[in-house]
Amino acid sequence: MDVWEVTSAAALPVLSCSKRKHNNASLREGGDMMLSALLPLSLLSAWVHPTYSLYFHIGETEKKCFIEEIPDETMVIGKYRTQLWDKQTGSFLPATPGLGMHVEIKDPDTKIILSRQYGSDGRFTFTSHTPGEHQICLHSNSTKMALFAGGKLRVHLDIQVGEHTNNYPEIAAKDKLTELQLRVRQLLDQVEQIQKEQNYQRYREERFRMTSESTNQRVLWWSIAQTLILIITGIWQMKHLKSFFEAKKLV
Repeated sequence: MDVWEVTSAAALPVLSCSKRKHNNASLREGGDMMLSALLPLSLLSAWVHPTYSLYFHIGETEKKCFIEEIPDETMVIGKYRTQLWDKQTGSFLPATPGLGMHVEIKDPDTKIILSRQYGSDGRFTFTSHTPGEHQICLHSNSTKMALFAGGKLRVHLDIQVGEHTNNYPEIAAKDKLTELQLRVRQLLDQVEQIQKEQNYQRYREERFRMTSESTNQRVLWWSIAQTLILIITGIWQMKHLKSFFEAKKLV
């Protein structure tokens, strides 16, 4: 990118010693100003979509699901590790060979975008194409005899969303980026993720507004219908009472 080319040594002309020092100081000052300007965006990105890690317990036939709100065109990486409960030692085993987990991902339209069986330790990846709530479900795909010893599993789950899925040390080694260039790359990715989050919030606001307008319109028509029913009922009662009084010769 242009910023990287400016900071590249090959792009700088051959100058005198004093001019090179002046240019290096200017580049460092510009880089510090850029980092200072983009630092709030970096903190906002970390607050918007942090990486979280947790563990939970499930039974041999239990299914555990999680809801993750994800913008469109966003990569998600999930890593898990299972441990089997051992009654003899009264603790969870460090490794569970032979056990496996089935991972199923559904988009906001309940369409299955990933359904696959993994081992006791696994890593699944998918990219969202529809903004909204994605359902991530895990359950054991092992037989009852395999879990007969304990019947309980501990699953460690780590989900990374957006720019948190990037391996920046690997990117820096592959593209031969300097520390400043790598930091700028991270900040640009975070800015892009923030833009996706903002677009998703606009999408949610638009849907909420449409739902509110539809609800208000239905309430209005229901009120009008109730008013018409009351008016028609009142007119019918008046005619009925008039005919009743005439039949009784009261009027």
